[in-house]
Amino acid sequence: MTTDESPPTRAPRKTRRLLLWVVLAAIVAVLLAHLLGDMDLSGQDRVALIRVEGVILDAQQTVEDLKKFAETPSVKAIVLRIDSPGGGVVPSQEIHDAIKRVRDKHSKVVVASMGTVAASGGYYIAVATDRILANPGTLTGSIGVIMELANLEGLLKKIGVESVVVKAGRNKDLGSPFRQMRDEERKLLQAVMDDVHDQFITAVAEGRALKPSDVVPLADGRIFTGRQAKDIKLVDELGDLDDAIRVAADLAGIEGKPKVVEPRRRFSIRELLESQVFGKLPRLDWPSGVTLKYLMAF
Repeated sequence: MTTDESPPTRAPRKTRRLLLWVVLAAIVAVLLAHLLGDMDLSGQDRVALIRVEGVILDAQQTVEDLKKFAETPSVKAIVLRIDSPGGGVVPSQEIHDAIKRVRDKHSKVVVASMGTVAASGGYYIAVATDRILANPGTLTGSIGVIMELANLEGLLKKIGVESVVVKAGRNKDLGSPFRQMRDEERKLLQAVMDDVHDQFITAVAEGRALKPSDVVPLADGRIFTGRQAKDIKLVDELGDLDDAIRVAADLAGIEGKPKVVEPRRRFSIRELLESQVFGKLPRLDWPSGVTLKYLMAF
């Protein structure tokens, strides 16, 4: 008796097994690439390049990069490429303090290279470094603090909306957008602003080896070009990123052209989803009201 049925083929099973091994090999290769990339196998002296770009909203990544390169023996100097109009007071101060730790605790050279703009919080970061280089047309300075509040009281009345606030503490709704600000509230906020402004002036004076009294006339929020900033000692030299790398190598005693390394960004499913999916959706976060910023006003 004959039949047209043939025994099941093993080809599909072998194909699936081969595909599985290929995928596993690819995963292992990626992991090895990351591990070997983080290991220093050459022993060659290096200059690390960290970029601070855009509005400074969070310091975590930059602080982590500074710490990593500070603890890497082959990295002898760090160049901070700053292209930022500033941002939040606290993240700017956190990066500033992290730079000082790199210099003081790890005795490594840190050089600032200013791009198109390195103002306010961007300049606050720069003054913590050993040397500041700017392009002649760089916009820098803007030594000041800003707080922007909105008063929506008139608009709410027009559309028939009334704000109801229940509070304990006379100044608990300080900076509320639903009513006029009282004179005593303005004085309270101004005292806070003056203190944070004084912190900025002190940081500039210490970083640039100037007297606070010499910084005060420059700390009215005005901006300078890189060339103007050099003339008033807010910047050390004029030059681009390559010049900054060369200066950093010279200060660190690196002979010849240095090898430049940048932080490795690891692949993250979460970041991919946030940037590709959630980043396209409108955010419904309500503004927090009172926010201090080392930020150049646009």
